[in-house]
Amino acid sequence: MNPSNDAFNYLCVMQKTWYGNNFRLGVLGGGQLGRMMIQEAINYNIHVHCLDPDSNAPCRDISHSFTHGSLTDFDTVYEFGKDKHVITVEIEHVNIEALERLESEGIRVFPQPHILKMVQDKGVQKSFYRDHQIPTPDFYLVENRAEIEQYQSEFPFMQKMRKGGYDGKGVTALKTAADLETAFDVPSVLEKFVDFDKELSVIVARNEKGETKAYPTVECEFSPEANLVEFLFAPAEISADVEERAKKLAIEIIEKLEMVGILAVELFLTKSGEILVNEIAPRPHNSGHQTIECNVTSQFEQHLRSILNLPLGSTRIIQPGVMINLLGEKGFEGDAVYRDLEKAMAMEGVHVHLYGKAKTKPFRKMGHVTIVAEELATAKKTGRSILNLIRVEA
Repeated sequence: MNPSNDAFNYLCVMQKTWYGNNFRLGVLGGGQLGRMMIQEAINYNIHVHCLDPDSNAPCRDISHSFTHGSLTDFDTVYEFGKDKHVITVEIEHVNIEALERLESEGIRVFPQPHILKMVQDKGVQKSFYRDHQIPTPDFYLVENRAEIEQYQSEFPFMQKMRKGGYDGKGVTALKTAADLETAFDVPSVLEKFVDFDKELSVIVARNEKGETKAYPTVECEFSPEANLVEFLFAPAEISADVEERAKKLAIEIIEKLEMVGILAVELFLTKSGEILVNEIAPRPHNSGHQTIECNVTSQFEQHLRSILNLPLGSTRIIQPGVMINLLGEKGFEGDAVYRDLEKAMAMEGVHVHLYGKAKTKPFRKMGHVTIVAEELATAKKTGRSILNLIRVEA
């Protein structure tokens, strides 16, 4: 069955065969996010086909089919997608023109290509917030390092490359004029430092019917060395007012975007109580991994529900939890060895997720651990001990 522009035929595809052997869901990216998406898709008999530039990607052996190829090459993405019924992503850095072509030919692409295009450029993303009166830290756009000099009187800034950054890469602090020597010499966003109390995240989903659901807000603690999430606490320890405002803001963003899929909205809670949008990610996100054990519906199942225009699942927390990223140890590169993993597994409430990556390197995401308990304080205590226990070495 070939995808069709005809609305009736599409409705039949989505309502009758999304769980059948003829339905093909294409995923651009075959990393850990795709892997966990597939684990949920299996429950619904959804056949997932993946494209990834790594021949040993985590999805390779569990996807219905795996294509080794570039995510940024037009022909590769187009050829991969043209026999799929729905295409989604687990990474934003993909060829937009190929997705636009596929969409024009009647293939459903979620999140929509124009949203991926906006998110690929942090300057366009920040301008969207400003143009739609969405609160975000003050910023300037510069084309190169030389242009930064005119803003020295307003230091400090976080400099963020407009394109190509991810997982803390492409971001550097500019505190004094001396830091200009190591500044990026590329088009960038200069974002004013925020005097924040907490870093928060809200995962929100929307389907084609316009139904939206937001997960309870979570709190993130970052590793200053790796610039990645070290701890995630669910739920965030915030007031009911902050919780309501954070979820309302996340829903406002996805509705203004008219986006279909799941969206992570990263936020700053300032010391004065203001909520500011840091960045968004239109896909399953690191700040939603705990939903597998902690919520009625995981973010990965919710993403599938949203892109297939199915009823969205409950986002209610069923138990508090802490999530820890398992990162490759500094100074080790090679075949991955997990030290003291079994000791952690012997602890109550510990759930281990390994991503199937054979090789480790410093700060590479190799897995995560979720710790659940009746009280968040108990989960935090166990989490702190696990952080100092498990080591991913070579």
